Amino acid sequence: MLPIWYSQLYTNGLDPEARFPRERYRLVWESLAPERELGAIQFHQPELLDPEELALVHDIEYRDAFLSGELSEEKKRRIGLRPWTEIMVERTLRLTEGTVMATRWVCEKGGFAANLGGGTHHAYRDFGSGYCIFNDLAVAARVAQRDYGIGQVLILDLDVHQGDGTAALFEDDPSVETVSFHCGKNFPFRKMTSDLDVVLEENVGDEVFLERLSEFLEIRKHRPLPGLILFQAGVDTLETDRLGHLSMTPEGIRKRNDLVYSFAEEIGVPLVITMGGGYGEPIETSVASHADVFRQAAEKMA
Repeated sequence: MLPIWYSQLYTNGLDPEARFPRERYRLVWESLAPERELGAIQFHQPELLDPEELALVHDIEYRDAFLSGELSEEKKRRIGLRPWTEIMVERTLRLTEGTVMATRWVCEKGGFAANLGGGTHHAYRDFGSGYCIFNDLAVAARVAQRDYGIGQVLILDLDVHQGDGTAALFEDDPSVETVSFHCGKNFPFRKMTSDLDVVLEENVGDEVFLERLSEFLEIRKHRPLPGLILFQAGVDTLETDRLGHLSMTPEGIRKRNDLVYSFAEEIGVPLVITMGGGYGEPIETSVASHADVFRQAAEKMA
């Protein structure tokens, strides 16, 4: 059984006029109804994150300005989730807590757990960017280290966009290994330096991506193992994605997922899945691949 944290606020907390494809959360949740009915997946409602947890990685002034509704228009524009809603704060706290609760679950019980949201890898210490307000991956990594004595955390980011905020937050911290596979000619246009950046050319397709990922995972088996893996499982590498450019197929995404899950299973390291990006046209193409991410994880947990 795969536990997944999800709130209807992931969709309803965003304004219908926002350019962000807010409906994908609800559509993925609906797509997983058969697995929910069979007991292969169990959904949990995320609680409200304690704002003090944000101070583990974020600037307090930035945190407080967001929570009090006093974030500058410039910083709101950089985040991009406009028009702003009255329940944006609650949505953000629940979405971030979804990843934290999934992390607590695997630290206590092992195996896999997921957030049907999150992967907000463009958020920096003192500002948000690219639809990301706070960095749930970074907060979860610090909670795991503080509360569960996890020494090394591996953040494996397979979204089409570089995890620039995550890289910047941990650039001087060897206890959190940041690995980003991404399209070089894509947002963000000013890249940060991850512990490993696998920069891919446009339209490389499945074969190159999977070959590079397989090479990394094989090498990574023979180094000191992490105590936790945080998987940013964006599907914006799809050929139908309007913000992508890597031209992967749904089957390629499924093979990618299997490589990651088999790696975690083989080395015996707990893994947390976050949803990441997906901007397909039509959006149903992204929804199908997002659902595969969770469905395949549930099959591994069976």
